[in-house]
Amino acid sequence: MLLQAIAFYVFAAVTVASGTMVVVSRNPVYSVLFLILAFFNAAALFVLIGAEFIAMILVIVYVGAVAVLFLFVVMMLDINMSKLKEGFLDYLPIGAMIGAALLAEILFGLGVWGSGASDTVQAFNSAGIPPAAIDNTRAIGQVLYTQYFYLFQVSGLVLLVAMIGAIVLTLRNRPGVRRQRVSDQLYRSKEETMTVVKVPSREGV
Repeated sequence: MLLQAIAFYVFAAVTVASGTMVVVSRNPVYSVLFLILAFFNAAALFVLIGAEFIAMILVIVYVGAVAVLFLFVVMMLDINMSKLKEGFLDYLPIGAMIGAALLAEILFGLGVWGSGASDTVQAFNSAGIPPAAIDNTRAIGQVLYTQYFYLFQVSGLVLLVAMIGAIVLTLRNRPGVRRQRVSDQLYRSKEETMTVVKVPSREGV
């Protein structure tokens, strides 16, 4: 128990420090790297509480895909941080409202966490399954695809919008770069598409 407590405090301290550096770092690339470090330590915390499935999902999805995607997007956008800081105070009220909304959601989630877990255990008990036989994957699937199914679909839509936004941000109009115009290709005339040449017999083109 002592070793587990020491490991918890070490991983928790590194997670909090990494999360702080994500916000404080001036270089966006360093922020993404600290975010990856925070994900790894959060996965270690999940392992300590016995949620191995969530820990592996956190490493595979967030570290292996999302964090790497963020890193490539930040490098491709070439963000000018000095220009972004110019209008920081203008967006401060909107940022404060968004932060308050996220804090309210976190508090609401902490309030319903205990009731959701108890409902899941009761659902398995009503099905004749002992609580000791409930593994992480089965419990998450039971809650995710029954009680929180619509919220799960909404989260998928949010990720879709974020992906579309990342694609739109990387599309830049640069002079001298030829781009494909699908509408011009579809609505072009026959004369613009092909040329009929009458070749005499036994002669080359």
